[in-house]
Amino acid sequence: MTTRIAPAVQNEIQLTDAEDRLCTYLDEFTHHLQEKKGITTTCRINGGWVRDKLLGMDSNDIDICLADMMGVDFAERFRDFLSEQKLLPVHRIAKIESNPDQSKHLETARTTVLGIDLDFVNLRSEEYAEDSRIPTGVKFGTPLEDALRRDLTINSLFYNVHTRSVEDFTEKGLDDLRNGIIRTPLPPLETFLDDPLRVIRCVRFASRFGFEMDHDLQQAAQLERIQIVLAQKISRERVGEEIDKMMKGPDPLRSMRIINDLKLHKSIYHIPPQTMSIASSSPKSWDLSLRAATILHDLLSLTSPAVDSISLHPTLRSYVLQPGCKARLFLAASLYSYRGITYLDEKGKEQTLVKCAIQDGLKLGRQNHYLDGIPALYSAADLLEGAPLEQTRLKLTSERVAIGLLIRQETVHNINTGSHWASSLVFSLVCELVSATSGEEVAESVRRYNALTNRIEELGLDKAVDEKQLLNGRAIACAVDEKPGPWMGVMVNRVIEWQLEHPEGTKDDCLAWLKEEKCAGRMDMDELRTIAMGNKRVQNADKVSSSKKVKR
Repeated sequence: MTTRIAPAVQNEIQLTDAEDRLCTYLDEFTHHLQEKKGITTTCRINGGWVRDKLLGMDSNDIDICLADMMGVDFAERFRDFLSEQKLLPVHRIAKIESNPDQSKHLETARTTVLGIDLDFVNLRSEEYAEDSRIPTGVKFGTPLEDALRRDLTINSLFYNVHTRSVEDFTEKGLDDLRNGIIRTPLPPLETFLDDPLRVIRCVRFASRFGFEMDHDLQQAAQLERIQIVLAQKISRERVGEEIDKMMKGPDPLRSMRIINDLKLHKSIYHIPPQTMSIASSSPKSWDLSLRAATILHDLLSLTSPAVDSISLHPTLRSYVLQPGCKARLFLAASLYSYRGITYLDEKGKEQTLVKCAIQDGLKLGRQNHYLDGIPALYSAADLLEGAPLEQTRLKLTSERVAIGLLIRQETVHNINTGSHWASSLVFSLVCELVSATSGEEVAESVRRYNALTNRIEELGLDKAVDEKQLLNGRAIACAVDEKPGPWMGVMVNRVIEWQLEHPEGTKDDCLAWLKEEKCAGRMDMDELRTIAMGNKRVQNADKVSSSKKVKR
């Protein structure tokens, strides 16, 4: 792994006006509890907020750790104090229960004050049964005990709201932050068994900040024991959430390199064993996934020499660099090892391992169009990959019609799945370059895709791709004085072809063309019905074939 230079760490935390008021209110409230209720507690801000503030970054999420007091009890009393003493409205208190089975051991109270999202929890210490890392109980702890239970030293720092100072009880957090080190407060095996998700969090933070992982941490993360519990104990939703953050982070490629180095693919992109046992083949080498991600990174970079000084077309590059699209393409690249591998589900329908990894392994739905958009990217790549402008399928009645029909394919461009012709072209190029064996081959592929993009724009197809058809099926049937039927679908496609060939044509022009075709005998209704029935038979045959595969 490449060592990065750690960001400059500030000597003290600079509070915003809202943060300063919040700390003042918390300090005043603890005095109020002591004087009026005889309750003694201390408030410390912990975790990511402290780390980010020291790195000069803003953070709107604050975790407040309480000494000898539960979070819900404190939050409810604090809300009443602010309402009665400060006349300050506070959002309702949400109680989040602990869930030890998923390594969530703390009850949390959540609310918003002064526009800042707050979580209140108690400082904790855990008790374990002999020969087990599953806590048998969670009790009030000291700041040191709580800090040692954290995932990373850089996340174990406290900010004392009463003294307005940073506290480093592990005596490693500040140094690791300054030196750019990802390290666990306790021995990494102990920390990972406490919550195996921390392995993936280590990857994310190393990628996000460009920090280097401690050697012992790397060794522990690769232990089979850890990888098994990571795949089996942690909810796939939590894994998916971490991967989503990595893909949307500043350096998704670095995340994938670390995942590759630590051999975490099977634990992260998990396929249920029963599904893998009926897959059409075994996954390809995970090095290919890393290669795909590296190619994508290099294509999007203006400074990378990896494509032999042939830059990606600016239209393609600018579209893919949109945050949501970029994250989707990097996640798609990370799944390249599953490309082309299928299985039959319980209903006999063919499914892909790519979709299974997203849906079951990461539990990522259609947010950011992961579940619907990534399988579409792979389908588009199968259609587009290797297509030069001079290919026969791009030389039908006209070049504009041929290219227009190609990029209007549902898998290539579909707003409902987040598919866009530009991102489809880029991902198809990535897939093509994975198998490239020379710099000349790489350069030629990039030139072809750039040339196709130029023609799309020169022909005005970048705008026409979203144009609606001038006539629907019923309008067509009415124009030619025929009863509606399946044949209309065939004619709708021909209307779209006419539109592409006549970019200035109007609805009236299209109607006139239809009537002329009918009068001239060029619209053979029997032929249209035969084509429509043939398409239907093909679809039914596919369904029957899938059903027979299951029965066998």
